[in-house]
Amino acid sequence: MLVGGLMGRAACRRVLIFNWLLAASLFSPQSQARGPIAPDQAINFAGTNQTVCGKVVSSKFLSKQPSAATFLNLDRPYPDQIFTAEILAENRSRFPYPPEVELMNKNICVSGLVEVYKGKAQIFVKEPKQINLNH
Repeated sequence: MLVGGLMGRAACRRVLIFNWLLAASLFSPQSQARGPIAPDQAINFAGTNQTVCGKVVSSKFLSKQPSAATFLNLDRPYPDQIFTAEILAENRSRFPYPPEVELMNKNICVSGLVEVYKGKAQIFVKEPKQINLNH
């Protein structure tokens, strides 16, 4: 009887802990975005999948660098950027157009995992379907 009672309490404790963790994750600021977010809000959602919408105000293709990365900065230009969509060299060939040219001055939405690099929010773009024109 005593063993069964202790197991019941342990099981009950696990259920309570699980419910508390679930509630905490549901009500954390990082999971509350409902729909697209602005570039200046993206840093608050680091570690979550989001859609970030804004205007491409500066862009750069580092063709001569080993990384050959492409950077699309939304709403604020480099070096004061607040959000960057970064396309690495191995993914650039998936685009049927040069993103730094075709998307410049366009309103776009970028979907993916928000990460932080040197205090700035970014999403690594692996395929064109992660970027949509926002009219």
